Amino acid sequence: MGRTSATRTVKLVPVGNSKGIRLPKALLRKYGWSDSVILEEAEDGIILRGETESCTSWEDTYRAMAAVSEDWGDFDATLADGLE
Repeated sequence: MGRTSATRTVKLVPVGNSKGIRLPKALLRKYGWSDSVILEEAEDGIILRGETESCTSWEDTYRAMAAVSEDWGDFDATLADGLE
């Protein structure tokens, strides 16, 4: 499946001590975004995604992890990092 993309320049605007971007109303409407989005950091930039309304249970998550043999062997090191 190919991925199409459109490029546009948006200005960074001051938001308190930070910076933000303004997204055009047509773009918000196109993707159904209203109050918040998911921001994903990628190696070559950031990706904005709409939030999904469905909530996955822990049981479903464990089942999906087992189906792909996801390895969480390094999770114990994360638990011991001192962050709460």
